[in-house]
Amino acid sequence: MKLADVLIHNYTLLPVISRFNIKLGFGDKTVAEVCKDTEVNIDFFLEITNSYVDEDYIPQKELGSFPVSLIVKYLKKTHLYYLDEKIPEIERNIDRVLEEEKSFNDKFKLVKNFFTEYKQELTKHINREETAIYPYVLEIESAYFKNKISKPFYLKIRKYSISDYASEHDNVEEKLFDLKNIIIKYLPPTSSTGLCNSILIELFRLEKDLNTHASLEDIVLIPKISAMEEKLLSLYIK
Repeated sequence: MKLADVLIHNYTLLPVISRFNIKLGFGDKTVAEVCKDTEVNIDFFLEITNSYVDEDYIPQKELGSFPVSLIVKYLKKTHLYYLDEKIPEIERNIDRVLEEEKSFNDKFKLVKNFFTEYKQELTKHINREETAIYPYVLEIESAYFKNKISKPFYLKIRKYSISDYASEHDNVEEKLFDLKNIIIKYLPPTSSTGLCNSILIELFRLEKDLNTHASLEDIVLIPKISAMEEKLLSLYIK
């Protein structure tokens, strides 16, 4: 299938293909041709895009067969999208409403403050994954393929494993859900209806993207690393 046709049928994939460094202007090339030109693993690309389009499609086995490094690379690209594109875009629209609705400024300031808190929470969540979790899972993968484990690394896994991370995995979507409810239910009638609708639409899109991102971590990455940890621990001889 031509990639252009894929995007015409489902424009929500536009931010997804950018995470694979695929830029627009590929003409009538097929998905396979574009992936070849950009050196993208086509099987991984198809599993990601299918899971993004269909919320009920959970290719745990299929995505679990790919290297951890490939999964982490994609997850880090989604982080960049959230922090560099989507969050600033929503924030700009909230600021525009604040400028236009002087009479309800106090109420819209509450929305702004709530969103600022959410941005801080999401940034903290992402920083933890980038600085602690992802380096750890890559270290696990490296040791797994070497089929050996040192005593310090054995003790490291014993002290804090991926199951510990899974049990305390932050649910950053809850505050996003609350923010949508505030805008829908409690904001006063405003002349900036179009802007408010745009903010809501982008919040819904962000929520959907975050859910897919979390599923990739919870359903694919964490079980894969857990199995690797178990194998590594079994190799260690006291």
